[in-house]
Amino acid sequence: MQRMAWRAGVLLVIAVAAGCRGPLQAVTQSRVTMFSSPVEDRGPLVEKDVVPDEGEPYQKIAIVDVDGLLVNSGLIGLGSVGENPVALFREKLDAVASDRCYRAVVLRINSPGGGVTASDIMRHDLLAFRERTGVPVVACLMDLATGGAYYLATAADHIMAHPTTVTGGMGVILNLYNLKDTMAYFNVEAVPIKSGRFTDLGSPVEPMPEEGRAILQQVADEFHARFRQVVRQSRPQHDASRQEDFDGRVFTASQALERRLIDSIGYLDDALATARELGRCPSARAVLLRRAHEPARSPYATTPNAPVQGGLFPMSIPGLDRSQLPTFLYLWQPEPTFERRAAR
Repeated sequence: MQRMAWRAGVLLVIAVAAGCRGPLQAVTQSRVTMFSSPVEDRGPLVEKDVVPDEGEPYQKIAIVDVDGLLVNSGLIGLGSVGENPVALFREKLDAVASDRCYRAVVLRINSPGGGVTASDIMRHDLLAFRERTGVPVVACLMDLATGGAYYLATAADHIMAHPTTVTGGMGVILNLYNLKDTMAYFNVEAVPIKSGRFTDLGSPVEPMPEEGRAILQQVADEFHARFRQVVRQSRPQHDASRQEDFDGRVFTASQALERRLIDSIGYLDDALATARELGRCPSARAVLLRRAHEPARSPYATTPNAPVQGGLFPMSIPGLDRSQLPTFLYLWQPEPTFERRAAR
């Protein structure tokens, strides 16, 4: 059985490497046929009460969840469920903005970060939402809120972290790999035809020249400077002279509070209480915005956004994975193939 799964995984890798974009049919000796999930309209967002009604039905607090890898692409694939995190985030903000009964938002974040541009778009949309609605936003950091996830949180009125939250990770990374020897082992040689010396800069099929490394390093440094500027503007209480806070290291909640990277430590219920206080709505009910078919029976319910194919075919080749996300990342990433797994 393991051998059949391995062969199916090899077929999948070969199809991807060959540029297959249509419905994929993988046939094993057991004659199992699998197809990629079609794009479907899952309907509009609906409200789902997740905290008992406390007396005022016309005052609401929206819990907007941000989970997993922040990328501007659909998290779909073989047997997968998921949506574009950037598009879904904007849709939820627009739904809240269109209903005057919403008095506050709790931005529940559990993410290691993501793409530089995706993180920046989401932060920009949150700032625009606050400006046009005047609705206060409380960021509640869960297990993990690092890199682009913390970048997003800085746009909130108040940042609260759980006692065991890991946050920070204010760095930039671009994953590149040299697969030249690996390809030679399989007697595969790259024969690029190009115009422009650096057209394939970062290619995994040849060593990177020092001049090319300097070009990419300059880009990473610029994005890092942008991150630092965002923190300086949004968190004036933070001591910007603490250079070590921006070297990509992560912090516990107590360490982040000491550095004034967050405003308080508490649980999700405390974040809801703070939101009610800021929104002047002590009896507001809390709701999650969900597709109609998605269950939400508590404020901890998460949007299904996980590619199942990672479990079906666990084989991971870093250089090939890179092709799925060749972008600069605001991401705490101790595991170099994390980008393929997205939300879990």
